[in-house]
Amino acid sequence: MNELIFKPAYQLARMIKERQVSSVEVLEAYLNQISRHNSKLNAICTLNENALETAKQADEALAKGKNWGLLHGVPITIKDNFETKGLLTTAGYEPFKNYIPTEDATTVARLRQAGAIIIGKTSPSQLAGDYQGINDIFPLVNNPWNLEYTPGGSTSGGAAALAAGFSPLELASDIGGSIRQPAHFCGLYGLKPTDRRVPTTGHIGDTTNMDFRCIRQMLVAGGLARSIEDLSLCIKIIAGADNRQPDIPPVPLDEVDEKSLDKLKIAWIDELPLYPVAREIKSAMQAARKKLADAGVNVESWIPKYDFATAWEVFYAVATYNLMFIQGTDFKNLRQQMAFLWREATEGVSELREISKVPNISLPIFMKKSLQGYFEALTQRDNLIAQMDRELEQWDVWLCPVAMTTAFTHRAKGAAVEIDGRKVPYQMANGAYVVPFNLTGHPVVVVPIGFTQDGLPIGMQIVGKRWKEMELLNIAGKLDEIIGDFRLPVSLQGSAL
Repeated sequence: MNELIFKPAYQLARMIKERQVSSVEVLEAYLNQISRHNSKLNAICTLNENALETAKQADEALAKGKNWGLLHGVPITIKDNFETKGLLTTAGYEPFKNYIPTEDATTVARLRQAGAIIIGKTSPSQLAGDYQGINDIFPLVNNPWNLEYTPGGSTSGGAAALAAGFSPLELASDIGGSIRQPAHFCGLYGLKPTDRRVPTTGHIGDTTNMDFRCIRQMLVAGGLARSIEDLSLCIKIIAGADNRQPDIPPVPLDEVDEKSLDKLKIAWIDELPLYPVAREIKSAMQAARKKLADAGVNVESWIPKYDFATAWEVFYAVATYNLMFIQGTDFKNLRQQMAFLWREATEGVSELREISKVPNISLPIFMKKSLQGYFEALTQRDNLIAQMDRELEQWDVWLCPVAMTTAFTHRAKGAAVEIDGRKVPYQMANGAYVVPFNLTGHPVVVVPIGFTQDGLPIGMQIVGKRWKEMELLNIAGKLDEIIGDFRLPVSLQGSAL
């Protein structure tokens, strides 16, 4: 196996710059891995036919003493929701199956300007709207750890691609866990930045209706990687104000306030009262806490004085107001949406359906939307942001689960997920622990911390203070040295997928 394909992006950048390896060699190693395994994973949906020529130009530039930037000559992948100039961009949505943008999304442009080479696009859930890699254009995306399981969503292909060695870095997006849940399901690292830290200009799902911008809250662009260092590198490149999106403030990345491990104040929880977590996830969370305590880190059990039930309702209210104008009105799409809502309303044990009640929150808004209702939801969101800010002030970071479940077998969107013998509503099983931080906008890093008895990865969220990404990543890196458990999928450790 070519060792290049599992090296982190920051190491590849250094190796290329120092002429230890060429950009062409690195790209060809990835293309070979993709050709061997993508037919089973369906992670890459579109290859960039110009990538090899760009890699040659990168090598020629270095030979002349020219450096394109932090990622000079490093191949990466892009979630198919981000517009890529001259390269098919579909968002997994049939009306866009032939769409070739004339300009890049801002984040894509910044990565190219930093010297990155786009290998290709990765298959998402349709319009970034599901926790599985299901869309109407490309085949179902499979998890490299077990092909019968989902890699999560909506950055489905991106997570599968990184776990399988198709790319070292993925530009991803997250409006309800779309970076963090796939990181958890595939044993990767993920960063959801602070809301409005990174422009989302040119993100489809935000631009389905080309006449006006629909999504104005909670959608963020971030990264998936196989190391904390690559997440740090990514945010340094893509963050910052954008004259195409004036609500992105010119706030510089924060300076790191270095603290030794024994000076950190860390809060921890393995389960919230409303949302039961799978036993194996709780065991992994407890094992991680013990490792930290044994290393002299101060970790305290803590549940914030925070109304998670209201936060769940407000998230879906704000999300509905943001999303209802981008959903297709064709019969096929409406049928899919109604089937999802029916399953969500009827599957899973009744007491958990009563807590989840996503259709009861969203349908009345969709049927009778009002400007007053939108403003009321935004006011509630402001109050909940302030409440979470106050609660987190006393801690450096808060450790909590990513989801109620680990990766599960493929199923229809909205079908219940079984957790320790109980059937849990689909949205709650996947979203209960991630959507609160989309609502409040707090940055989150996911790190892998263990595995189930069946060999499926388990991740953990590390939640930081708003606008403190670099401090969060610094702390996450220190904790990862103690508790991190990144491994390659067993199928890649000596045999083909």
